[in-house]
Amino acid sequence: MARIFITGSSTGLGFMTASLLAEEGHEVVLHARNDERAKTAVDALPAAHAVVGGDVSTIRATRRLAESANRHGPYDAVIHNVAIGYREARRIETSDGLPHVFAINTLAPFILTALMERPERLVYLSSGLHRSASSDLEDVTWTKRRWDGMQAYSESKLHDVLLAFAVARRWPDALSNALEPGWVATRMGGPGASDDLDQAHRTQAWLAVSDDPAATVTGRYFYHMQPREIHPACRDTDLQEQLIEICEQLSGLKLGL
Repeated sequence: MARIFITGSSTGLGFMTASLLAEEGHEVVLHARNDERAKTAVDALPAAHAVVGGDVSTIRATRRLAESANRHGPYDAVIHNVAIGYREARRIETSDGLPHVFAINTLAPFILTALMERPERLVYLSSGLHRSASSDLEDVTWTKRRWDGMQAYSESKLHDVLLAFAVARRWPDALSNALEPGWVATRMGGPGASDDLDQAHRTQAWLAVSDDPAATVTGRYFYHMQPREIHPACRDTDLQEQLIEICEQLSGLKLGL
């Protein structure tokens, strides 16, 4: 039996993953943005070991979430699932002065990775859209460019792969991988999504707990439990380190070796 913390697990794919893992007998710690969502989640999944509330749109709140989550650990695996979608028509700033897409999709997973007690496995959710993203990290906070919600989302999902691979390289005693769940009909994906929803949550659960040799790897990218082509820039170690440095400067935290 493993203990797994899943960010953004009060609804959608995160909740589906939590339900599957709980059904298999694992201890699942849920995460919800606020108390109302936390209550709804635990009512829907009473088998959950615990639920932790906390916003991830600001640095301070994400740091508090890491502290709260650590109190229910240590964890065998952490699944970095929380994200905001690609339909953002304008650049919305957090109180830290950052676009919320970057703050939630990129910086929050970095902060949690840096502050939470190191698990044996880390799983980062990306998207197939990362392959169309710019790998230029010059303006990750969109202060110089005209806002493009789809591009901002795609770039944040590229960042998640860079982070997963950087962690795999820096932490050889842990398994760190990324995946795309597919374009599925969740609240984020929308009703027109065409991929198989029943498959969308299975890869992250598999990477978190399976003893399958195909799952006990590190620095890989998957789709439906199979290796998947990635943006070539994701393997660029200099780019990985550049993103880490940006996140360290913005958050005031260091990612350990």
